[in-house]
Amino acid sequence: MKIWVDADACPAVIKETLFRAAERTRTQVTLVANHSMRVPPSRYVSFVHVKHGFDVADAEIVERVAAGDLVVTADIPLAAEVIEKGGQALSPRGELFSPDDIKARLTMRDFMDTLRSSGIDTGGPPALSQADRQAFANHLDSILARAAKRATDVGRPHK
Repeated sequence: MKIWVDADACPAVIKETLFRAAERTRTQVTLVANHSMRVPPSRYVSFVHVKHGFDVADAEIVERVAAGDLVVTADIPLAAEVIEKGGQALSPRGELFSPDDIKARLTMRDFMDTLRSSGIDTGGPPALSQADRQAFANHLDSILARAAKRATDVGRPHK
């Protein structure tokens, strides 16, 4: 399993959590963004710089993601494409997107976008809270633990 990060809008505290998890679990984490950013020197952390443009980073992630990979994003359309390819999507707020709820989330996102484009102020998301950071870390740990278990189960003989 690899972790892909929609890094342009990912909060720094979430990136730091991912960097620590990459080292601890020896999991490849790749940040994808259209502007340069520093990543720690690590054999498990890399950066892909894409050209500027609407959804260019998203398209790069969708092209590279494989079934079973995890994508960290708040972008619901990107999460939907990842799920369609058999990947998992986790928001920086710790919300795990699922095949069961992604269509409803897309519908709500489109509805809110329509309201905003008609001039209605829908407000923005609240600041990332400690509870959000904890929810993210908990889901990430759970996903990494399941991936590690699958990896060890593959090497075991079947009874």
